[in-house]
Order: sequence, then C-alpha cells, then structure tokens
Amino acid sequence: MQFDYADGLGYLIHPQNVARYEDGVVRILDRRNYPMKVDFVECREYQEVVQAIRNMVTQSMGPWLASAYGMVLAARTAGTMKPEGGMEYLSRAADELGRARPTTSAFQVRHMQQILAVALQAIKSGSDVERLTLDFVYTRLKERYEEDQKIGSFAAGLFPEKVKLLTHCFAETLLGYTLLEARKAGKAVSLICPETRPFLQGARLTASMAREMDIPVTVVTDNMPAFMMSQGMIDVFACAADVVTLDGYAVNKVGTYQLAIAAHYHKIPCYILRNPSISEPDINEVQIEMRNPEESLMALGTRIVKEGVKGFYPAFDITPPTLISGVVTSSGVFSAFDLKNHFQANGA
Repeated sequence: MQFDYADGLGYLIHPQNVARYEDGVVRILDRRNYPMKVDFVECREYQEVVQAIRNMVTQSMGPWLASAYGMVLAARTAGTMKPEGGMEYLSRAADELGRARPTTSAFQVRHMQQILAVALQAIKSGSDVERLTLDFVYTRLKERYEEDQKIGSFAAGLFPEKVKLLTHCFAETLLGYTLLEARKAGKAVSLICPETRPFLQGARLTASMAREMDIPVTVVTDNMPAFMMSQGMIDVFACAADVVTLDGYAVNKVGTYQLAIAAHYHKIPCYILRNPSISEPDINEVQIEMRNPEESLMALGTRIVKEGVKGFYPAFDITPPTLISGVVTSSGVFSAFDLKNHFQANGA
C-alpha cells in the first residue's frame, strides 16, 4: 500500500507508523514509550485493539485508525463463520471498538458503523469480507489525511509570515499538515509545546513530530504559557480537539481551557483545528472521560507522591465558543457561534 499523501509528515504520523494491518495482526505504535523506545503492540483479536485504545497505547487520531483495523480483524474472523454468526460478531465488534473511550464515542461509533456497513454487505454478497473491509479502510484513511491537509492549509493561511505558535497535547496530522503547509507558503514557524501531563504527549510526541519535520520547537512545562504570553513570546494558540460540537464548544485534552483563557486575556488568537461533529449537536451530548486518578500521580511510570495522596484526572476539558477565535475546518474557517448553519445540513 502506497501512502504518498503523507509525504513530508515525518515518522510519527505517517499512517504506517500510527497503526498497520499485516495478515491478521494489527500493529499499533506504542506512544506511551515514544521516543525513548520504538515498539509496536500486536493485536490478533479486535478485543485486544479495544484494550490498547483504553490503555492509551495510542491517542489523537490513533484510535480512529487502530479501531478501523480492529474491524478488519473482526472481518477476518467473521469470514470463517456462518453468515448470521459473522454479522452478529461484526456488529458486536463495531460497538465495542466505537465505545472504547467515552468522550469520542459518538464520532467513533459513526466511523465504525460506516465500516460495519461495508463488511455486512460483503458477507451478504458472499465476497471476501476481510479484503473489502481493508480496502474501505484504506480509502477512508486517504480521505482523512486529505481532509486534514485542507484544514492545515486553512490554518496556515491565518498565520503571519513569522509566527511563534503555541499548541497543546498532540494534534497529530492536523498540526503536522498545518506546519507543512505553513512552510510551503514560506512562513517561518517556531513551535512551543507544553509538556502535557500526565502522559507528556506534548514533550514526547508533538516535539518529536516537529523535530522529524525540521520545525524549530521548544518544550515548556504546563504552567509556563501564560507568562510567555505576557512577555510577547507567543503569537497564536492553535490546537486540535477530540470533539467540536455544533454549538461551538471544543472538547480537548485537559489544559486546553486554561490556555484559551490566557490567550483571550492577552488578545492572542485561539484556533481550533477540527471539523465539527453532527453526532454532537450540543455540549450536553458529550461525556467527559474520567481516567484512573492514579495516572496523575505518575511520571513516566514512576510514582512521584507519597502513599495516601489522592489524584484527580479528567482526561478532557471544555473550551466555550466565547474563547475561540475560529474553528478551522476542511471547508474553511468559521465562527464557533455559526457552525450549525454550515455543517448540520451537509453532514460534515
């Protein structure tokens, strides 16, 4: 399989290195250890893919691709069953993969249902269900990367010729294409990455991606950006979101909200890179994932507090439309207050 559309993005976000399917095995890059170690978690049953997603083996766009390949695993197994049993197995796999993490479940369930429809039709027609499912996943993968490239192009168009760009967590291809398109336009971008506790995705993943793309990058601790804004060290704040609701709220890695507040106070534009989801018309439809509080007491696998100290770990927070300068989509840049008029009808 050729992935020419990913040229220039670097190792970490090349689709073959996010997750891959090879003859009945899904291999998922273990981002918990990257860049200190480069290894892949191997899954031979779709249930193992579900567990890998829950265990944070992969994040950002990673679960989207890993779960798609999980459906290919399920299709492979279903192909050995009688049609009725195979269809039941596939439906169960789609539900479990789509709901592996609660905050993104509406989007993921919709994604799984698209793949499920192809797999079920293959069984009904007596076709090779594994092959047709995999072909569909490859088609959707190409479409997803092309969509993200459009978002990156629109985002890059918002930047001045020289920009000190603050981001948060790991926006993967959305940020990768933004950096790539800005460079193509001759703009000088330097990136500032908060470390993003407790899994340090900003330090380990975003900064690594930037270096792989030869983008100047500085890692700072999570409590530094407001000071840097006050000193004129940041021009733009741009990040992705796990969910953008049609009423203009952005749900992203916890810490995004406080950065948006600081940016608003310092009159720094805050852009959210993501197509809104018609599956979530308003913020009340979104469930914030509460992860194991023990994870907040750890740093790279080492406990950093005394026994008896309690932790607290909401995985995401909510940034309201009043703090968002624009939502950058594959169709252009829109006010967070105006998304319903542009996206509800066309099914974006």
